[in-house]
Amino acid sequence: MKKLIVLLAVAFSVGCAKDLTEQVTVAPQSASSKILTSSDPAAGDMIVYFGEEAVSRVESGVSRSGATRTGIEQLDGVLERIGVKHIERVFPVDIRHEERTREAGLHRWYVVKFDESYDLGKAAAALAEIAEVERVQYNGYVRSVADAGVVRPVASGDEEQALMPTAGETRAAAKFNDPDLYLQWHYINTGNVGIYSGIKAGADVNCAEAWEVTAGDPRIIVAVVDDAVKWDHPDLADNMWVNTAEKNGVAGVDDDNNGYVDDVYGYNFAMDTPLTLSTESELGDHGTHVAGTVAAVNNNGIGGCGVAGGTGVGDGARIMSCQIFYNQYGATDVGTARAFKYAADNGAVIAQCSYGSSRKITSDRAYYSISSAEVEGVKYFESPTVRRCAAINGGVAIFAAGNQEWNYSCYPGAYREFISVTAMACDYTPGYYTCYGKGANVAAPGGDYLQSFFDDDANNRGSLRSEIYSTTYVAGQYGYMQGTSMACPHVSGVAALGLSYALELGRTLSVEEFKTILLTSVNDIDRYCTGQKYRLAGNAVSKYDISKYAGKMGTGYIDAFQVLMNVKGTPCIPVRLGVKQSIDISKFLGGGVAGLTFLDKPVEISPVDKAKLGVEGEVTISSTGKLQIKCTKPGSAVVKFNFIAGGSELGSEEGAGGMAITKEVAIIARGMASNGGWL
Repeated sequence: MKKLIVLLAVAFSVGCAKDLTEQVTVAPQSASSKILTSSDPAAGDMIVYFGEEAVSRVESGVSRSGATRTGIEQLDGVLERIGVKHIERVFPVDIRHEERTREAGLHRWYVVKFDESYDLGKAAAALAEIAEVERVQYNGYVRSVADAGVVRPVASGDEEQALMPTAGETRAAAKFNDPDLYLQWHYINTGNVGIYSGIKAGADVNCAEAWEVTAGDPRIIVAVVDDAVKWDHPDLADNMWVNTAEKNGVAGVDDDNNGYVDDVYGYNFAMDTPLTLSTESELGDHGTHVAGTVAAVNNNGIGGCGVAGGTGVGDGARIMSCQIFYNQYGATDVGTARAFKYAADNGAVIAQCSYGSSRKITSDRAYYSISSAEVEGVKYFESPTVRRCAAINGGVAIFAAGNQEWNYSCYPGAYREFISVTAMACDYTPGYYTCYGKGANVAAPGGDYLQSFFDDDANNRGSLRSEIYSTTYVAGQYGYMQGTSMACPHVSGVAALGLSYALELGRTLSVEEFKTILLTSVNDIDRYCTGQKYRLAGNAVSKYDISKYAGKMGTGYIDAFQVLMNVKGTPCIPVRLGVKQSIDISKFLGGGVAGLTFLDKPVEISPVDKAKLGVEGEVTISSTGKLQIKCTKPGSAVVKFNFIAGGSELGSEEGAGGMAITKEVAIIARGMASNGGWL
């Protein structure tokens, strides 16, 4: 029997709603109630949150580079007793953004470093006794958990070439020249049974149609909060965010005064050092793999594609590497919180976060009680007051739901204001590992290794696999992985496409408006949650009933083309395959058809789109506003129809009449989500 190679990678961590935060930040009544604990704290570290009046006194005693005294006599006595080594701000001073840092209250957070042999409980209790201290938090680690990720090299040479589909099998064959695009069913699923005999065409994020509209924009920066991104990877280098002041500056100097030295492509928050390209074990594959899904360079003649990777002329979204894992080390809450603030202050509008807590946390309050500093960092990243791009008034953090198969999402994705992504396979079914249920918001392709592993029809066919194909650090620099960690960057990439299109259209979306677009631009997944499939628990493989996932995978699986149409304001009409439908379009016309006269003209649809959707017969619209259409192939297309507003005849010089209007709608021939699939 084949042996699974399981990658220990990252899977998920943060959250707190406004009302919860307001309750928590009220001055506590007792010293013990100020203390927020962690099950995995760093020795010799404690996070302290000062009162508004007290912090000015602390700032007079603690310089920008830190100190060992604060100027508050009672506090300095405690610091001396616990063997203080250093006290500094959690969020370093970035002189460019200090005003908004203070407006957000982040200047009140400090980290105290002291003798590692001193008992943490005693240190916390002593610090909590200080009147000027409002909160004391253990500085917990963000730890990697066993991901469902599987790294597999691809085949090469004649075998791989023989598996290449013909040009007619991939809708994007003429669009991009990347030779491995055919491996990426998660972008364009043509139903290639060489991947899995049960594969279903259309189980993808609909990149083919989306790329006809936009493929990215370099003004959209995505922060990959993960292990390091291999910035010199041949399929990533041209789409890396570059801090030009540091790249062209003096080594060892903070050339742009943002609080970090030599942060050319991002920063290592796990070790508090500049990024380095070292050995594979130190760098890791996870961050590079998810970065490739977001924005590997498209149409460059090598490797595969990224969702928002551009068209090969420097127009892809940009990747910023915010490293929170290094070898066996994970960042502390302080390091992770800094990563989010750094990302916001340096222009990122999307945070791609395939990591999180492996602890069974079931409430926002419980999570805040152990990771409040991290929560504040994410809130700052999403804050509408932190403008960094014309397309949106803040940022959007997107997290993986988790791979523990729990019936609720891991934190921080579970937090009700953050996006949590579940994983589906190449046949629309849930990935056997995915968390689901409470806190899960939207689904995306994450792969399912067991499908091709146990599929007699597709097994041993070379490089075609049912996992997610993307860039890696390992030899060959491409490979397969699976998990909600892999589903998450699909949503981040789609979000980057949406904001790229908003820039093109000159639109500025609010954070909440854009989140609504992302979570309602979906297709149905619930009707595929029937029957049985393989699952893996430890070393045991068994079959199980997947009906438990119905209604619990989020709003549906995300559709990039729908996102773009909803950004534009073009209504999306979901159409079931193989059935002639009569669709009442009145709800797309402001609520009704009274006063409208539909012209006796066929609906406008191009021959190419008609063939692509497998349209049988004519596409017509009746005098009562019923759109008649039958599609037999999955796909998307824009159609137009005509009507008269304000009369039954067109106006003329001789007399008054109605106004001729052309309406544009998008046909989505896949599945209909429970919310209608349109915004």
